[in-house]
Amino acid sequence: MECRFPSVPGAERILSDEALAFVAALHSRFGERRRALLAERDRRQARFDAGERPDFPTDHPGLSDPEWRIASVPDDLKDRRVEITGPAERKMMINAFNSGARVFMADIEDALSPTAENIIRAQINLYDAARRTISYRDPATGKDYALGDKIAVLKVRPRGWHLDEAHLVIDGERVAGAFVDFGLHAFHNAQALIDAGSGPYFYLPKLQHHEEARLWADVFAFTEEWLGLAPGTIKATVLIETLPGAFHAEAILYELRQNIVGLNCGRWDYIFSYIKTHRKDPGAVLPDRAAVTMTVPFMRAYALHVIKVCHRRGAHAIGGMAAQIPVKGDPAANEEAFAKVRADKEREAGDGHDGTWVAHPALVPVAKEVFDRLMPAPNQVDRQREDVVVTQADLLTPCDGPKTMAGVRMNVNVGIGYLAAWLSGRGAVPLHNLMEDAATAEISRTQLWQWRATGTRLDSGETVDAALIDAAFHAEVEALREALGEEAFAVGHYGAAADLMRELVQADELADFLTSVAYERHFAD
Repeated sequence: MECRFPSVPGAERILSDEALAFVAALHSRFGERRRALLAERDRRQARFDAGERPDFPTDHPGLSDPEWRIASVPDDLKDRRVEITGPAERKMMINAFNSGARVFMADIEDALSPTAENIIRAQINLYDAARRTISYRDPATGKDYALGDKIAVLKVRPRGWHLDEAHLVIDGERVAGAFVDFGLHAFHNAQALIDAGSGPYFYLPKLQHHEEARLWADVFAFTEEWLGLAPGTIKATVLIETLPGAFHAEAILYELRQNIVGLNCGRWDYIFSYIKTHRKDPGAVLPDRAAVTMTVPFMRAYALHVIKVCHRRGAHAIGGMAAQIPVKGDPAANEEAFAKVRADKEREAGDGHDGTWVAHPALVPVAKEVFDRLMPAPNQVDRQREDVVVTQADLLTPCDGPKTMAGVRMNVNVGIGYLAAWLSGRGAVPLHNLMEDAATAEISRTQLWQWRATGTRLDSGETVDAALIDAAFHAEVEALREALGEEAFAVGHYGAAADLMRELVQADELADFLTSVAYERHFAD
């Protein structure tokens, strides 16, 4: 084994021989299956490119057997009315734990820029959080941060199956980022969390098929045996944030039925996946990103489908992210942002969701007021939505809406702005009064690519082609350079971000993930 993580204070405790042996065991036992499932993703996408359409599995016991239910839900996960998410960074974690939310999802995935140092610091922070010893002193202000008496329940989101960790290599092969993130946290912290009255709880991202869920189920069973935990101790919520995964939602519940407690509507990645799945289909082109809301028909069908299958099987259905953040110095804009969150959460609670996500502590009381008012019980799992019937066409038919040059420019602006921050080591980024993670940049990239590849006509009559894309990038880069100044533009990696984003948008083939390409170019050494 070659371990090339940097030597930051506390790393030796995380990267102990025993912990690395466990991660190596995960790699040895499950690495080949992971690679096979990733290869199957590629074959499936090739079929979609050739005209096959995603559909519900036809011969899976999770769909045909009406009787099965998930195993029990721990007491501290029965009420999840408001969950807050954020990167596994020390100060943000403490603020999230103290926010008044029921659950805090500490992210090692899309909200964390995966520099080697960030990955190890995340594990150090989780180690301290599991023992309730996490604290922080801001070096700029001298302000101290510590946990309050009542804190949110910890859940951790490891990286998805597709991401490798370049700084841990076994027999010349990189270990999966998922095995590193999950393995180190479970090994070090499972028992401490149990002793504190909670448990090792996870969020699983970007699953596309029930066989990928089965792999996680087997990883959990192996881990429970290795650590001497009772079967079913590890609990997980799966993000339904891919279009193929939505069709497999009930089968995913079945495969993980001993460990799963719910599904979550990962709305932004879902839009990204919708575009990527239909990347070569001119009949499935979405409008400007701002027009693809949760109330358009195919997104509404997706949310109702998740609620229905969850409640049928005894699982929680958690609503999507409210990305709004407070607008400082503009009370009217701030109230408008809060009103959008309030309306979004009223729709979710009214539809039957058992809780929701926010990205900022200031939004916790807004979402909590809605769910307290509309969901007085801890959850509404007993609210069956048998009135909901979702078909293949309901999930696949695109929505109408404007396709504008302003939409092109916004995609370019957000793509560059997010990627520049990511290259600077920040994965959760405030842009245009929204807290964005990698999913936003992925929507921007894939929509620009698809509009160009399919020759989409804008409402103004212009055709999106390579020249129009280049002009949009040039205009945005010059605007950023003028707004920031030359020094901040250079130090902030804006030039590198623009070059990489433009390259990927203009490429002949659509790269699977922006973060995979950027990781190889900038963080893998």
